[in-house]
This record gives sequence, C-alpha cells and structure tokens, in this order.
Amino acid sequence: MNKLFTTTLGQFRIVSFSEGVSYILLMAIAVPVKYMADEPILVRILGPIHGFLFIAFMVFLGKTAVELRWRMGRVLIAFIASLLPLGAFFLEVSLKKEMERLEQQAPE
Repeated sequence: MNKLFTTTLGQFRIVSFSEGVSYILLMAIAVPVKYMADEPILVRILGPIHGFLFIAFMVFLGKTAVELRWRMGRVLIAFIASLLPLGAFFLEVSLKKEMERLEQQAPE
C-alpha cells in the first residue's frame, strides 16, 4: 500500500501540495481575472477551496508535527512556506526527503 496515503506525513504532503496549487491558481488566474476582467466568479469558487485547504494544511501540520516530534523551528518553516506562493513546492522537496528517510529506517 502506498505510504503517501496511509501515513500522516504522506497525507500532509498531499494536502500541502494541493494547498500550494490552489494558492497559485487563486493568485495567478482568479485574482487577475477578477480585477482585469471585472469577473469575480473564479475568486468565489477558488477562494473557499483554498481556504478549506489552508485549514486542512494547518490541521495536518499540527498532526504531523506531534507524530514526528518536529521542533518548533521546523513547524514555523512549514507554516511560513504555506504563506509564500511557491512555498508549498519547496516544502514538498523537504517532506519527500523526510518520508524517504523514515521509510529506510522502518523495519520491513
């Protein structure tokens, strides 16, 4: 079974990536369309989706931090990454490496 779906860290990676994509779509497409074409429908659709994913990001960040006993600095870096437009994608690199390290340490 794929650990991306069955572990807290894997689930956090999925939520983090999804939140990052929603943020990019909101800022790169929906907001410009709202102000340049005076058409707010995309913001009305993507805004709540992004809001939900951001809340899910925070929940999974907390859950992952507790489970893996992350230090506060690590949690703070992940939080700051969620606020930056491409931050989730840089965070994904770090989370993937951590997941690979944990898989190597785990007994078969």
